[in-house]
Amino acid sequence: MNWIEVKDESDIKNLLERFGYFHDGCLREMHMWTGTYVNEDLSMTVPGELDTNVKMLFQRQYSYPSAIELHFENVIGICIIPTPENNDSIIQDAILIKDNDNYYWSDDYNFQPGKRTEHGVSWIAAKKLSWREVNNWMGNQIQYGGS
Repeated sequence: MNWIEVKDESDIKNLLERFGYFHDGCLREMHMWTGTYVNEDLSMTVPGELDTNVKMLFQRQYSYPSAIELHFENVIGICIIPTPENNDSIIQDAILIKDNDNYYWSDDYNFQPGKRTEHGVSWIAAKKLSWREVNNWMGNQIQYGGS
């Protein structure tokens, strides 16, 4: 499926409603990369702009879509907290907000950009956001590489 760019509040509402506010879902995988790298001659390429990108795979216990991928471009901040021992990793309700031309996703429905968050709250913020359905990415198979 093609990527759907999130541009405004109606796109945010559509994504949240389409994926049930991430209810009974989980963050299955995350892949992060930058535009900074070392060339074969050991020189380094360092872009002068925001160069961090993140893809996140979410699965949930409902059909169509059962899995979606979010693509955050020009990431300005990220805080992903692993679930503590003896707790589950089920997302009850997530939030997606556009604030000052930045997109914020959080696994805490009460998350507010710029406010101090409670311990254990995961969030990501970026200048651009797009998403797509990946319903065939269910189960425990790793999609972003690895073994």
